[in-house]
Amino acid sequence: MAMQGTAASESPDRPMTPEEKRVILASSLGTVFEWYDFYLAGSLAANISANFFSGVNPTAGFIFVLLGFAAGFAVRPFGALVFGRLGDLIGRKYTFLVTMTLMGIATFVIGIMPGYSSIGILAPIGFIICRLVQGLALGGEYGGAATYVAEHSPHGRRGLYTSWIQTTATVGLFASLIVILTLRLSMTPEDFANWGWRIPFIVSVLLLIISIWIRLQLNESPAFQKMKAEGTLSKAPLGEAFGQWKNAKVALIALLGGTAGQAVVWYTGQFYALFFLTQTMKVDGTTANLLIAGSLLLGTPFFIFFGWLSDKIGRKPILMAGCLIAAATYFPIFNMIAHTANPKLMEAHEKVKVIVTADPATCGNVFDPVNVRTFTVACDIARRGLAASAIAYKLENGAAGSGTTVTVNGKAVTVDKDFAKNVAAAAVEAGYPKAADPTILKAPSVGGVLSDGRALKIIGLLFILVIYVTMVYGPIAAMLVELFPTRIRYTGMSLPYHIGNGWFGGFLPPTAFAIVAATGDIFAGLWYPIVVALMTVVIGMLFLPETKDRDIFKN
Repeated sequence: MAMQGTAASESPDRPMTPEEKRVILASSLGTVFEWYDFYLAGSLAANISANFFSGVNPTAGFIFVLLGFAAGFAVRPFGALVFGRLGDLIGRKYTFLVTMTLMGIATFVIGIMPGYSSIGILAPIGFIICRLVQGLALGGEYGGAATYVAEHSPHGRRGLYTSWIQTTATVGLFASLIVILTLRLSMTPEDFANWGWRIPFIVSVLLLIISIWIRLQLNESPAFQKMKAEGTLSKAPLGEAFGQWKNAKVALIALLGGTAGQAVVWYTGQFYALFFLTQTMKVDGTTANLLIAGSLLLGTPFFIFFGWLSDKIGRKPILMAGCLIAAATYFPIFNMIAHTANPKLMEAHEKVKVIVTADPATCGNVFDPVNVRTFTVACDIARRGLAASAIAYKLENGAAGSGTTVTVNGKAVTVDKDFAKNVAAAAVEAGYPKAADPTILKAPSVGGVLSDGRALKIIGLLFILVIYVTMVYGPIAAMLVELFPTRIRYTGMSLPYHIGNGWFGGFLPPTAFAIVAATGDIFAGLWYPIVVALMTVVIGMLFLPETKDRDIFKN
């Protein structure tokens, strides 16, 4: 039997009821499953490219995969609109059953879909369609799960109860990393490349069945049942949520003063940290994944801690503190990670002088959020090539009409189709480490990580980044639920959350890379999350209300 809407008067210190435990378990398990599915495509991008895009050149194939990954992020706000509206019209339970089913089917199809060699162009088209479906489904899942749990929570414990939902994205990422690592370590690279990469997608159908079965046992949320019984359901949730300024203003404040900063801190601490280790520091993928997994394992319980703490001192102080502390410490933390993971690279940045000289008029914008642009101007090719090789450079203005020249300790490197290869060779000759240099951290096993002091130091630094993640993410679900009235809650909270996390956060890695390419400084990409986090602190402190004492059954 569903709990009644009298939870506001109950003691926040009472034990969690069996019904509440089932609600949290079912909502969290389903959301873990969705995040696990969503992350697989990004983690296995190279394998997907080789199988679904083998008819085109490898670079173009990888770009298509990243386009599909980006599409999954870009459409999340549209999923929030579609399924948020349904959730406010027909109920929370049935809507997030639909989103979970869509996610599971799309993931399973990726696992069994024939490759390019069998069905040609239908393979990449099918993959991108699956990614679009996943993005739409994820856009509807989170708001439903968070709203459902919050509306089952007693007053004074919403932060604690919804914080279990907040662990799911990290647990889903952790689960996907562990499954992939286990498979990689238990079979030959050839077998994994041929068929092993499909296993994580295929077995997800078992998780889907279990998650659906558990969620079918649940009742609709008491707040929605109460609204339905009283005949006060919204007839037009989208128009009411975003067509009326009093509600649209709340959504705008929630985005700019809450979820935007939360998103960039979240993505910096997990995704950009992994990108920085593998692409910039040239740490092998297995080692980097183990380091990230170790930090997530240590840090995940703090989602619950900060959710609980937000019930005591408020959502806003923890969220603002997380954004502010992160912005203040990103540069020293990433600097320490860099010097620990690849000290020879950092030494080369100081000693090797790489100069790009070009007419400023010929240097364009190198921003490429979904990796589909083709760069033909020498200045842009040079800057992006140097950034991809993690080579620091200084840009100097050349005479008007002059060409682009690149020198490495005075030695000229021609900017042509072989530039990336030639400049890398020149950099190594000047003092940069080779790709397999023994000074680069490499501990591709659990035992290796645990016995390597450098690896443990990096896990400690990554753990600090994860703590920032838990500070901003632990309380955010409860805050969003409490900001919006029950009749438009699913719709109202979903859009700012997914614009923040899908756009501000989802495009963080390519945005940061573009900043690095434009400046020649491997740390300059951190300015993006720092500026967005500080914006959130300013707007949040001025306009975001404290919500922990609101009675969500009455608003």
